[in-house]
Amino acid sequence: MKKLVQSLLAVTVIAIVLTACSSSKNAVTGASNVSRGKFTGTWTISSVNYEGIVQQAVQNVFDQAPPQDFVGSTWKLTNSGNGIYTLPNGTSQTIFWSVNNTDGGANQLFQFKKLYQGDKAQKVTEGYQLVVAANDGSSMTLKSPVDLGGKTAYVVYTFAKQ
Repeated sequence: MKKLVQSLLAVTVIAIVLTACSSSKNAVTGASNVSRGKFTGTWTISSVNYEGIVQQAVQNVFDQAPPQDFVGSTWKLTNSGNGIYTLPNGTSQTIFWSVNNTDGGANQLFQFKKLYQGDKAQKVTEGYQLVVAANDGSSMTLKSPVDLGGKTAYVVYTFAKQ
């Protein structure tokens, strides 16, 4: 009986050691994994560029305006997920935003939903997802995917923190 207890104890200790030393399946890798805190603050879109697509191919983004109309827009993002963006022409839109790590952290997404008077964020099911290409806390690059005949092109937004 004593040998059985000692054997079980030894097996348990070995299992614990092996589990502690194994690599984590939830480990997040890649430069695109940025903490939520680096997104908070007031941002201005300084430029809009295009990858794999010509400028005139995208007429409207975020169901709001042409991409170039967002240059100079101000995005205020609070840590609670509430936010608002204001276009240079004065048009404002309330949003609820979050950051989502997909593919084990290989792709990080900035996502937001538009909120209108009386909307509750949890009831809004549609929104927008942009790939986080870079965010160092003072500048940020987000890429909005555009389906182009089975290929993915991007509208690229460069933000500067105020």
